[in-house]
Amino acid sequence: MPKVTKKTLNCRGRLVSLDTPVVMGILNVTPDSFFAGSRISLDETVDVAQRMLTDGATFLDIGGYSTRPGAADISPVEEADRVLPVIEAILDSFPDALISVDTFRSSVAKQAVESGAVLVNDVAGGILDPAMFETVAALGVPYVLMHMRGTPATMQSMTTYQNLVTDVIDELAIRLAELRSFGQKDIIIDPGFGFAKTPAQNFLLLSNLDSLRHFDEPLLVGLSRKTTIWKTLDISADKALNGTTVLNTVALTRGASILRVHDVREAVEAIKLTQHLKFF
Repeated sequence: MPKVTKKTLNCRGRLVSLDTPVVMGILNVTPDSFFAGSRISLDETVDVAQRMLTDGATFLDIGGYSTRPGAADISPVEEADRVLPVIEAILDSFPDALISVDTFRSSVAKQAVESGAVLVNDVAGGILDPAMFETVAALGVPYVLMHMRGTPATMQSMTTYQNLVTDVIDELAIRLAELRSFGQKDIIIDPGFGFAKTPAQNFLLLSNLDSLRHFDEPLLVGLSRKTTIWKTLDISADKALNGTTVLNTVALTRGASILRVHDVREAVEAIKLTQHLKFF
């Protein structure tokens, strides 16, 4: 298995090593996230952040806009009003916490970084805000480039591919070249499981995840409690932790550097165990 060339992220002067995979904990400050267990209020966020950090999270990913199909659209102002107080509250209690902002809007990304976030996680890979690439490059923070088609409302009608794996690679390559043209240095690739992909396509993409290491950039995998797991197992999202751990383990064996999860302790344990496998 080829090695990822880039093994560090510069998070506003703090160098984060990816020699061993790390965990990104999900904190959704939305009333309509697909997984009820991840919907938390401002008052709860500090306690949840403390638990995730104690369990071993390297990053905390704060999101104020639900991208599940059928979720309500909200304005950039409302999204910022949801995430900025959370970022500030967490950093007041845990000044060394590494905060990621989950947004596809450049204005929200800019405000979040100004409030202390050190990473931008864009589910749209720049396609929903033409100012995103220039903005994040100017901010000088790592950026998660995710593969998606359409919008959160239309993406599940855009699942036709000639060849799923090569099409995803080709579409990411176009976005990556544009992003690099702005001088962006630290880039993380996310194949976008569940975004413009059917469950069968998600399994195929996961099986071929190591093909995305062609980019020589760290890979982020976000499979936590997603539809692919709980529909395949005929259960609900709240019962999908075991399935999540299974697929996270597969992702780790295929080169994932960051696991984005609702359940930090279990993901950290998966990383610790897979580090003992001989191909590492």
